[in-house]
Amino acid sequence: MKRIQHDRVRPRWLAAATMTALALAMPGVASAQTAKERELEARIAQLESQVQALLSQQQQTASQVQEVRTAQAAQPARLAVPAGAQPIQATTITPQANPGTVFTVGGMIRMDAMATKTTDGDIAKGSAGRDFYVPGAIPVGGNGPETYSDAHLKFSRLWLDASTTLDSGDRLAARLELDFFGGSLGNTAATNTYGATLRHAYVSWNNWLAGQTWSNFMDTAALIDAVDFVGPTDAVVFVRQPQLRYTNGPWAVSLESPETTVQPLNGAPRVIGGDNSAMPDVIARYTHKADWGHFSVAGMARQLKYEPVAGADSTDTGYGATVSGLVKMGDATDLRYQLTGGDGIGRYIGLATIQQDAMLDTSGDIDALGGWAGYVGLRHVFNPRVRGNLYHARSEWDNEVAWTGTGVTSKVQSWHANLIWTPYPKLDLGVEAIWGERTLESGVDGELIRLHTMARYSF
Repeated sequence: MKRIQHDRVRPRWLAAATMTALALAMPGVASAQTAKERELEARIAQLESQVQALLSQQQQTASQVQEVRTAQAAQPARLAVPAGAQPIQATTITPQANPGTVFTVGGMIRMDAMATKTTDGDIAKGSAGRDFYVPGAIPVGGNGPETYSDAHLKFSRLWLDASTTLDSGDRLAARLELDFFGGSLGNTAATNTYGATLRHAYVSWNNWLAGQTWSNFMDTAALIDAVDFVGPTDAVVFVRQPQLRYTNGPWAVSLESPETTVQPLNGAPRVIGGDNSAMPDVIARYTHKADWGHFSVAGMARQLKYEPVAGADSTDTGYGATVSGLVKMGDATDLRYQLTGGDGIGRYIGLATIQQDAMLDTSGDIDALGGWAGYVGLRHVFNPRVRGNLYHARSEWDNEVAWTGTGVTSKVQSWHANLIWTPYPKLDLGVEAIWGERTLESGVDGELIRLHTMARYSF
């Protein structure tokens, strides 16, 4: 009986002890839970602070994006950039230009090197005849043959173009182009510097053009694909000058800068008329284009004027006509030609280096000098990288030897053959063989033999 009672008391004791232990442990548990809650609250507060900072940063970024979009919307529209290309800058390069103006830069780096032999003396060093083929510079009646070589980069170029199409549909454009065929303070012994010279500077609007560019008497589309700077210099119309031109379809009419070159008595060096004509040179051109090529014809009327002594003007009338064109002879071959004739057209032929516009007679008056000039060339593309040209040029002049003497140029001619290799796009490497001849009114002549090489990268 005692044993049973003892067993019943034992569970009660254990329960009481357990309850007592739990009671003693409760303050520790409560304390632990309170610390964890504080830690969680601290973490929540930290997260709330971070979220608030992120929201503030996001709002600032959105504000900046909106400012950029607003600035871009205020800028003039730009041309779309082709797929895969990136613009060189985000804002317009001409902030003062009309909205929508397209500005482009281009040019070429060109090196010319040549070896020359002349049969009757040498061409003066530093003169144009040492840089490219100038038939009027071929020595005649000199002291035997001379051989020499030259190299330069004077025909490198840089041009700037701007064009705009207004909301009205009117189109404005301008070009400024320079090369380095000018004088300078450098020399070939040390610096080889060249002076920048103006080639083109004009503005055009719709059908009108005002400024300096190729003469309307010149057909640039019929020029020979030459390695030499000009090529058929004996006969080509080659003039850049100030002008006002109107073009409508195939027709073009221009008023161009008047200038008169005169051959004095007895073969003295030429002079340029001191007083420009009161009338501009008037030129009209018609060009027909077709799948087979093109044909062009132009006519010119001009007043020649010279003042041999102060207050005593002498004038004469000059006129000329030229026909030119390009005829395709299959997919790989074409024929290019030009034929020009008239009185008083000397300065329009061969860069004004062969003959003059007028002669001075014994009474001190000027008389227009007549002449004709022509060239023909065959161009063939052997493959996408190699092409070649064969061409001939010639001009003859009607000097009145009683006034000019027999020491002036009667005729010039040349033959040319070249090959041009294009190993990479925009890179041309060329070589041209040239034979040229100049004959005086006396019958004495001189010859030039030249090997002209060229490396040109266009951009």
